[in-house]
Amino acid sequence: MLPLLIGLTASEKQRLQELAILLLHHKVYEGAQGLVVTQPMRLIIALQACLPVLNLGLGGYGGWVSVIVYPAGFAPRRAFTDEYGVQHSVVSDLSGESWQRGPMVLAWDATENAGIIDGHNLVIHEFAHKLDMQNGQANGFPPLHSGMVSAAWAEVFSAGFDDFQHKCSGGKHIDIDCYAATSPAEFFAVWSEVFFERPDVLQKHYAAIYDQLRQYYRQDPLVRLS
Repeated sequence: MLPLLIGLTASEKQRLQELAILLLHHKVYEGAQGLVVTQPMRLIIALQACLPVLNLGLGGYGGWVSVIVYPAGFAPRRAFTDEYGVQHSVVSDLSGESWQRGPMVLAWDATENAGIIDGHNLVIHEFAHKLDMQNGQANGFPPLHSGMVSAAWAEVFSAGFDDFQHKCSGGKHIDIDCYAATSPAEFFAVWSEVFFERPDVLQKHYAAIYDQLRQYYRQDPLVRLS
């Protein structure tokens, strides 16, 4: 079993298994660059993907079908037009990617050893983007549940994002990947990784964000992993 899942109760493990089976049924797992995606590989992805929605259900993962798995990191070439109308072509090194209403892309070398409670989890990161995209482009503001206050979420995450950007620019590291400082969308996705993998770190430095994520995911990993 993945170390990340050891703290689950028997009923939670059963529910996670049921969700993973449904996710395996509803998504198509495709290998890229000659990679053969085996059933154990699919299961490793599905179990980690279903942990965030353990108490939410699979509704947040609707509207798309494919999970594409590369053997390792990939470098797509993208074209964009700048503010002056000039077209550019750039190549970015990636280990994962999520498209709104489109496929999810994962690098297997960053996926097969995930779930070891080190604060990094590519699967949770990319599936958090999918949750964020339920109400449009990923922006760090997913649809909130009844009883949650949008103004509180916005205030807490905005303050946390500004503070974390300041820490990263000043070289003050707190065991959280500074990639989270690149945009509100990445902030939410990285914070989701940390919430499930290293809740102690998140609660110590950003207790208000931890509380918002606890309400959103309807889980308390700090209690489970302690």
